[in-house]
Amino acid sequence: MKTLIKDALIINEGLKFTGSVLIDGERISKIFPHAVPFNFDFSGVSVVEAAGKYLVPGVIDDQVHFREPGLTYKGEIATESRAAAAGGVTTFMEMPNTNPQTVTQDELQKKYERAAEVSAVNFSFYMGATNDNLAEVMKTDPSKVCGIKVFMGSSTGNMLVDNENTLSEIFKHAPTLVATHCEDEKTIQQNLEAARVKYGELVPMSQHGNIRSDEACYLSSSKAIELASKFDTRLHVLHLSTAKEMSLFSTGKPANKKITAEVCVHHLWFDDRDYEKMGTRIKWNPAIKTVKDKEALWEALLTDKIDVIATDHAPHTIEEKNNTYFKAPSGGPLVQHSLVAMLEMSRKGFISIEKVIQKMCHAPADLFRINERGYIREGYYADLVLIDPKQNWVVSPENILYKCGWSPFEGVEFSHKVVTTYINGVPVFSDNKINESVKGTRIKFNC
Repeated sequence: MKTLIKDALIINEGLKFTGSVLIDGERISKIFPHAVPFNFDFSGVSVVEAAGKYLVPGVIDDQVHFREPGLTYKGEIATESRAAAAGGVTTFMEMPNTNPQTVTQDELQKKYERAAEVSAVNFSFYMGATNDNLAEVMKTDPSKVCGIKVFMGSSTGNMLVDNENTLSEIFKHAPTLVATHCEDEKTIQQNLEAARVKYGELVPMSQHGNIRSDEACYLSSSKAIELASKFDTRLHVLHLSTAKEMSLFSTGKPANKKITAEVCVHHLWFDDRDYEKMGTRIKWNPAIKTVKDKEALWEALLTDKIDVIATDHAPHTIEEKNNTYFKAPSGGPLVQHSLVAMLEMSRKGFISIEKVIQKMCHAPADLFRINERGYIREGYYADLVLIDPKQNWVVSPENILYKCGWSPFEGVEFSHKVVTTYINGVPVFSDNKINESVKGTRIKFNC
């Protein structure tokens, strides 16, 4: 079957225009920028009347934690990929801090095999680096794997890479892009000890941004950039959270940069004033920080110092989150609500809708050199999202698809609704239902 998505407002490559898109099999066959030609042959074509709706490329989320293997009581590839589909995310890139950790090529391959069986959307997985798995890291195939993840500030198992020689070797010889979590562990530990002395075990959540401070972030980010500059490494710095770090990055198109930057939805939406109401529900690493920091992130995003908007989707159970500061884990679920949250920010005037699509769809495709995805172009895979811009809805437990069953956006009313998400030409989410027969595919990269 062919599908014609007819008379939508297409938002793509900085433009908005009413037009139609013909899908033939997995790919976009034809784009009609105006009316469908009068002599168009409709035989064998399923027509989707899309007048009044937006048609955009599928979101590519370059940072998620889907918790499989080993932590599947929090989330699974199956459950979280379905939530992604409901949110208009058609491709995810998943992190290696699972159990076991993805620090060997065998464990990496197991994840790909599992995703091929159960993922509702397209996928890639990072190879994880440690202080002692350099030989395994260097086997990573850049045409099939999105990147190498380096925790340059983390207490997640043994994944903190703090050996100077190992770091240099990774940056010098990495066969793929290197993606970094940048927080200086020594600084964090000093701040933690000071907070414990002052508050005991009952540290208030308002101190999280002081403990995982702007200085901790800057020290680590600047070190990563120093290494990347020295060795001419493709470096992507994840989930930036501070005004201070913005001086480290340059404006420009991501395809033309060796050093790129990401911001996450929660650092654009929340600030430290929200800790009083939200508590540990908005405990993330790096921490949500001040209004000044949030404003600096927005400015850097709009001036193209920051290249990508992602989620760092990291579900925990609500029982885990409803705990004291030291006992509550960091992270939260976001992948189902990232696109509509950014569209809401666009409606409020913070960012143009064209810029939202650039940062969530085009830029990840360019930055990671993804093969034939991230745009509405003839010949590209038909990863598409149809959105109703006038369908208000409220986030509630009844419409949350995360396995953990909660969202930091509960009670928030959004003005845009994902109507249909297409994966490789097939609707995987439509009319609030998941098509269980649809499976995503492993994405490829142009080396």
